[in-house]
Amino acid sequence: MAPTTGVQLRVLLRASGGPRYAVALAVDALGTGLLRPFLLLYGVTVLGLSGPVTGAAMTAGVVAGLGCMPAVGRWLDRGARSTVVAASMLVRVLGVVLLAATPAGNVWLFATAALFLGIGNQAWPAAHAALVATLSHGRERDAALAGGRALRNAGLGAGALLATACLAGGAAALQALAAVTGLAYLVAAALAWSVRVHAHPAAAAATDGDGEPAPRMRGLLAANVIYVFCLNVPEIALPLVLVTQMHASPVWSAAIFVANTVLVVTLQVPVTVLMSRFSRRSVLAFAGVVLSASYLGFLAAAFLGPGWSAPAVAAVSVVCTLGEIIYAGSATALVTALAPAQVLGRTLARFQLSTGFGLAVSPAVITALAPHGPAALWGGLATATLLSAGVVRGERAPRAGRGRSRRVSGRPCRGAGRRFAD
Repeated sequence: MAPTTGVQLRVLLRASGGPRYAVALAVDALGTGLLRPFLLLYGVTVLGLSGPVTGAAMTAGVVAGLGCMPAVGRWLDRGARSTVVAASMLVRVLGVVLLAATPAGNVWLFATAALFLGIGNQAWPAAHAALVATLSHGRERDAALAGGRALRNAGLGAGALLATACLAGGAAALQALAAVTGLAYLVAAALAWSVRVHAHPAAAAATDGDGEPAPRMRGLLAANVIYVFCLNVPEIALPLVLVTQMHASPVWSAAIFVANTVLVVTLQVPVTVLMSRFSRRSVLAFAGVVLSASYLGFLAAAFLGPGWSAPAVAAVSVVCTLGEIIYAGSATALVTALAPAQVLGRTLARFQLSTGFGLAVSPAVITALAPHGPAALWGGLATATLLSAGVVRGERAPRAGRGRSRRVSGRPCRGAGRRFAD
């Protein structure tokens, strides 16, 4: 490894919270990857619940978990950082404990467990972004956020692969997976808490002269609800289309999912750094254009003959993943750059509300549109995403703060309160 690259990696690691925090993220992601894809199977196989009842309980838990975000935002704005991250992990420990204690057929206790898991999953992104924003600024912060996402996707993928390998063990294996998940969350919470990062937003606001309220960003938040559909395309839309409409082998869906994970892990940081020469708002709008183009590519692939549709979908999925990478590297970075220091937590909480809502409704929207044909599904997604890109590009930005964005350099930035142009 070249010395310069090694220095940049060390800087990125420090800007992201340090080695212990990186290990906490990896362990937390591994635990989530073990359980999240198979929570539905746990309800059906271990607890004996019906599929629709299990799915409804899980959805209710996720939606109800969004209700905690205003409180999380206020907690962050009081200066808490690593404590909130650790709490988001500990509440999931409670969810796993409740899951293990749920007797067969008890849907209410299962729904309560799903609620606590949902609270932790919804609170974590805002808390993590706030912690990174406290330790780094400008383009260095953008790269640190991208690095955290790449690390998290690697952990999620590894956890999912381990869980898949254990599925042959049946109900007993699923119960063991739940126990390992709870232990992983507990270890991750201890590591995150030990970092002891706390901000002083009031002092930072006085330094910068920022006394303004949280930016409204209505257009950005509304657009984000549509953008976030791209995260469920590899997991829901493509398997649904490939298996039920193109009658392709499920191997294609698995290959696309693995390719998506590998591309995100390997390209998230380089692409984010590459795009740092442009404004975050322009990059986010460009992400919408790339995603819309991929949706139109899926539409065209649907009309190819047997034997060609599935390979074409796999090829276009690479474009969709690139759009996802550009979106993920610019959306949170833009919101963080727009937010005054004293309301950073509430601003990130509002953004997470839009993300969580989009993730909650997208499976229902995708499965409702798919039976009406490729034009309804992919044409509808392309149109909505392109319109959202126009909203992002055209929305008037709040007053730019002092200072200019910086690229990843050899010296980490610490402290909070400085704002950068979007």
